Amino acid sequence: MTFRYSFTFPISGPNKLPRFKKWAEEHAQEVEISLPLQVPIKSEAMTIRLKSADDREKLETRLTGVKL
Repeated sequence: MTFRYSFTFPISGPNKLPRFKKWAEEHAQEVEISLPLQVPIKSEAMTIRLKSADDREKLETRLTGVKL
């Protein structure tokens, strides 16, 4: 199965990938995620790839109100 769905969410500052990985390990272990290789420091958002629309809904719900 491929990662057909994308999800873009706000995140700013340095070390976006490690911060998101840590959050995902703690709060969304069952969701399979494909992360970009890198995200520019100046970027205010990050787009990840997901396998299903259900996974996207889960992350959207869990990320509501979370500051990464």
